[in-house]
Amino acid sequence: MTAVSETSSRPVQGRMAGKICLVTGGGSGIGRATALLMANEGAAAVIVAGRRVAEGEAAADACLAAGTESLFVRTDVTDEEDVSRLVRTATERFGRIDVVFNNAGHQEKRKPIEEQTGETFDAVFDANVRSVFLCLRHQIPAMLSGGGGSIVINASVSGMRNPNPGLSLYSASKAAVISLMRSAAMECAPRGLRINAVAPGRVVTDMMMAAVSFIGGVETVAAGLPLRRMGRPEEVAEAAVWLASDQSAYVVGHVLAADGGFLSG
Repeated sequence: MTAVSETSSRPVQGRMAGKICLVTGGGSGIGRATALLMANEGAAAVIVAGRRVAEGEAAADACLAAGTESLFVRTDVTDEEDVSRLVRTATERFGRIDVVFNNAGHQEKRKPIEEQTGETFDAVFDANVRSVFLCLRHQIPAMLSGGGGSIVINASVSGMRNPNPGLSLYSASKAAVISLMRSAAMECAPRGLRINAVAPGRVVTDMMMAAVSFIGGVETVAAGLPLRRMGRPEEVAEAAVWLASDQSAYVVGHVLAADGGFLSG
């Protein structure tokens, strides 16, 4: 756990102006891009959580360079004690949590469902579903006690339509995440806490790049999308930050597909 910086004295402006933000899986890819965008959008603080220390500390340093106080907390979001400690650390350090992006996730190796194992099932559902449940279980009380706020969960277009034969567990887990999000959103909205999800499509991340070779490579994947290109983590971050911000104040229980038109194509 590394703290970097004291709160900046810069003018407070932007969509995250004065917000205390928490990003899980924030060391790389979409999580890192979202943490940095929150910092650039005026967040008072960005707490970066993840298992990989070097990447997490580098992301926190990038937020610091943008002028935002930042804190990296090493966290395994499948471990309830770690999640509890993360939320407690954030609230003790900053007094409250206003915005959360629950982003951590895992994808199995591509195989037919009959070749997948129980161990693989557990690994995928622990990382993608149990982690969201544990985060919500601890984040919701903390955020409600601080006056509410906004939670965004990273789902996937695979949870809305399975585009990838051989990734049945990932697709099923993301469908479960969407259902969990909607139930939580209906419970929390009357109490001042909005919950939504962003559903990325084909985005250039480490996890996606490990999978594209099985579906023809980058050029083939891009050619199959209406925009004729894969997305960038920064583009998904824009969608996540919009959902997290007051600009989407009347949006609850929604899944925003940042997919280059994949679902419509």
